[in-house]
Amino acid sequence: MTVSRTLRVGVIGFGWMGRLHARSWARLSAHYPGLPLRPALVAVGDSNQSEELSRSVEAHGFAELHADWRDLLARDDLDVVSVCGPNHLHRDMAVAVVESGRHLWIEKPAGRNAEETAEIATAVEKAGVQSAAGFNYRNAPAIEYARQLVRDGILGRLQTVEVRFLADYAAHPEGALSWRFLNEQAGSGVSGDLASHAVDLAYYVAGDVVALVADDGRFITDRPLSAGSGSHFARGVQGTLGAVENEDYVGALLRFAGGARGTLVAGRTAVGEQCGYGIAVHGDRGAFAWDFRRMGELRVSIGADYQDASYETVLANRTHGEYSAFQPGGGIAMGYDDLKVIEAYRLAQSIAASAPVGATVKDALRAAELVDAMQLSISQHSWVAT
Repeated sequence: MTVSRTLRVGVIGFGWMGRLHARSWARLSAHYPGLPLRPALVAVGDSNQSEELSRSVEAHGFAELHADWRDLLARDDLDVVSVCGPNHLHRDMAVAVVESGRHLWIEKPAGRNAEETAEIATAVEKAGVQSAAGFNYRNAPAIEYARQLVRDGILGRLQTVEVRFLADYAAHPEGALSWRFLNEQAGSGVSGDLASHAVDLAYYVAGDVVALVADDGRFITDRPLSAGSGSHFARGVQGTLGAVENEDYVGALLRFAGGARGTLVAGRTAVGEQCGYGIAVHGDRGAFAWDFRRMGELRVSIGADYQDASYETVLANRTHGEYSAFQPGGGIAMGYDDLKVIEAYRLAQSIAASAPVGATVKDALRAAELVDAMQLSISQHSWVAT
């Protein structure tokens, strides 16, 4: 029998993502019983002191709720902290977490820009703790299989990479002017929100980006003010408008270190799109395509001639990534929440081995550098080396 030790968990920010982190920690031992760390949910820090939040904190298994996240970090019974607050607080929260000696799981974008993210990465390295960043899409078993096809040379020399992250969460013109639409709080618009995921997925699968040129667009310029602390899915107060300060859309042409050319498009006002996230890669000997909405499927064209080749659909199975920790046989669906359990697992592995496993704050820094490069390219109307 594996002798395990307790990994004491705190969460800062208990909205949708904070609750998902909590559930991921709670499920970890069930999916990975051989892990030498057993998470224990200890406390939450969140300034929203509503009855609904208190009920949710209790329902998720935490014993205490602090109104100030600093009070959470003042405790002496935490080993790891999830940072799931709004973007403008990420840098201060994350640096305080690691300077207190705790390991860090932080949602993307880690900082509002590369400078803030670099400060977090430096603090992590200086403190000697482990980190994880919330790039969950790279954890899909089908993506792990796709990445292995690239690494094994099955696709040959990569030629093109297309990455697409489109959503409709901001498509309604009456959507509230939440913090995501304000630069001081968000840092950027869809670039930090969705394009950061897109560049990480492209980087993870196809290699580093060495140059890019980008364009952006703001399609809904004013939104009704928020009635409270609602999410960016909420409707605003009719008749009272505020200015949207950041972009609804960003597109880029990419040049990869290996010579491939790429396209990236990310948008938050795309009517008809709900989580329209995916990647397609073509090499000179094969290709693959993946759509998050069919997460357990990978369309592949390999082992055929150069012309008239067709695709077949491979269903994720026990040979792909972490699939076997969740399902017993191929074709049984996994979900978004499962990808976050894998994130928690890889951070726990990092802590157990004192060495990084999975996406870390360094990966968040690279994504932030590429997002900043897009912003620079847009302002200069030119190609930018990355």
